Amino acid sequence: IMLQPLGLFPDETKQHLDLLLEYVEVYFQMGAEVLPPLSLAEISVRTRINRAPGCRQLNALDILAQLKPRVPADAFCVLALTREDLYPEDSWNYVFGYASFRERVGVYSFARYDPSFFGQPRPDQFRRLFLRRSLQILAHETAHMYGLKHCIYYHCVVNGSNNMAESDAQPLHLCPVCLRKLHFAIGFDLLQRYDDLHAFYQRAGLEREAAWIQDRHAWIAGSKNPLAY
Repeated sequence: IMLQPLGLFPDETKQHLDLLLEYVEVYFQMGAEVLPPLSLAEISVRTRINRAPGCRQLNALDILAQLKPRVPADAFCVLALTREDLYPEDSWNYVFGYASFRERVGVYSFARYDPSFFGQPRPDQFRRLFLRRSLQILAHETAHMYGLKHCIYYHCVVNGSNNMAESDAQPLHLCPVCLRKLHFAIGFDLLQRYDDLHAFYQRAGLEREAAWIQDRHAWIAGSKNPLAY
């Protein structure tokens, strides 16, 4: 799994890249790598000005088209990360991220995860909030590249969202249906994955997620059929 930075990142965002890299390895139980930054001047992408926040937006579909021939031969997928806001079509206001189910490319933006984007002050525990939002969209868009569509069954990281409130309400975990789909695609060890996620959440200070993972691990470890839950 390749992470492709688009454009320049400030030092505070760069500090997140190592955590994002570790998380995608743990979450999908596959190797991951951060590619060298790709300048927006190197690719052909349509832009527009969104009048609501008054910011420039990049066309997400153009980014996917530019990424497609750049997928390395030894990679499953490439997920681009940008600080610029995104839109997929003229009729859309914005998207947090966008990914192809078949082409193994995707992109997501950090822009709306920072209250300063809207001219608002950063709250207490901003770094933790920013990290959690980043992890959520990272897992969501990467799951799309494994063929998982928006979940309509349970509370799940692959649920669709149309605004920040809906996005923040989503969990970081996959529901039973989507976890089974991902397990079918990758074939990871369920208990090992939960062990690794629990350790990551503890180090990242995400206590609620760590407790949830610990409960699931205990349930699966005591089940005779760990896939039937």
